[in-house]
Amino acid sequence: MATIRLWFGRQNFCLLKKRSFLLLKLTAVVFAVLLFCEFLIYYVVIFRCNWPEVKTPAYDGKQETLDPVLKAMFLADTHLLGEVRGHWLDKLRREWQMERAFQTALWLLQPEVIFILGDIFDEGKWSSSQAWADDVKRFQKMFRHPQHVQLKVVAGNHDIGFHYQMNTYKIKRFEKVFNPERLFSWKGINFVMVNSVALEGDSCNICSEAEAELIEISHKLNCSREEHRSSRCGDGPPLPASAPVLVQHFPLYRRSDANCSGEDAAPADERDIPFKERYDVLSREASQKLLWWLRPRLVLSGHTHSACEVLHGAGTPELSVPSFSWRNRNNPSFIMGSMTPTEYALAKCYLPFEHTVLTVYCGAAGFLVVLILVHLGLLGSPFVLGWKLLRKFKTT
Repeated sequence: MATIRLWFGRQNFCLLKKRSFLLLKLTAVVFAVLLFCEFLIYYVVIFRCNWPEVKTPAYDGKQETLDPVLKAMFLADTHLLGEVRGHWLDKLRREWQMERAFQTALWLLQPEVIFILGDIFDEGKWSSSQAWADDVKRFQKMFRHPQHVQLKVVAGNHDIGFHYQMNTYKIKRFEKVFNPERLFSWKGINFVMVNSVALEGDSCNICSEAEAELIEISHKLNCSREEHRSSRCGDGPPLPASAPVLVQHFPLYRRSDANCSGEDAAPADERDIPFKERYDVLSREASQKLLWWLRPRLVLSGHTHSACEVLHGAGTPELSVPSFSWRNRNNPSFIMGSMTPTEYALAKCYLPFEHTVLTVYCGAAGFLVVLILVHLGLLGSPFVLGWKLLRKFKTT
């Protein structure tokens, strides 16, 4: 009797040991997959990105010196989901992706200034005060950054509404959180941040104020280009004598994305669809005013969620920055810019593709199923199965 009990005890111990070992293997696989897909993949992908090199020798009469280089990062259309259209699971997934991507890029690349080109929120145009406060709190957590890193934000149509939805209250609410400055200079480089939603051209109060601000900025920039300052420029400190970089949400006017190419451009079946002025792009008139008033050397915009490079007027380049969120693209990205007062170089940094992460999860799930079936004896060991197939092949 004691022998039988001992035998049953050993059998139970072996069974428990096998189950524990299976549970350990399952836990290890799940932990490894989660660690890779939710953390490590961002480091693996973004580690391959490098700041572009720009060298601008300036001669001081005796020796060659180099202008200081500013490392600027540009991203667009984060579209943090709100309480109306945002399902909690969708919000969790998309916002975790953007938070990990941003924090990883911040740690690996160490930019000095970051520009977000509008549509920070998805429902800012109609959100209540409480919903707005909740969205802002989530944004500040996701895009937290050290004090020495500047974060600059321009308004998009989802933040304050299109022209017919926009009002002073929404603009003030936005500017209370994000610095309302329109002109930002650092390391001898001028950046003009435009509220492109207000460039409707119908002389509304908000639009008139926005145009007046831009005209004043244009005046300051023109004064900075003068070798001998005239009396009309005043006595204040002059701006750096550098053509500005224009940062805004709406792209300058173009007919469509027909001439855009690349893996992150608009889908081929959408590129020939004509753009609507004041909805998809700025109007011709507003675009011409910006180019004439500010004479920028580079324009960066968002809104379309896809990449595009175009030339305007006498050759002013514009780069449309794709969306930063998986909700809008399978292959989000951001722009890295190395800039000096006279030159710049741009490079694109892709984030992990969403379908890559889903493929890894599906592969891991299939592996776990096979592992469980093998343990239960419902599926032979792959080595045993392969050996049987090989023997069968040899005997035929």
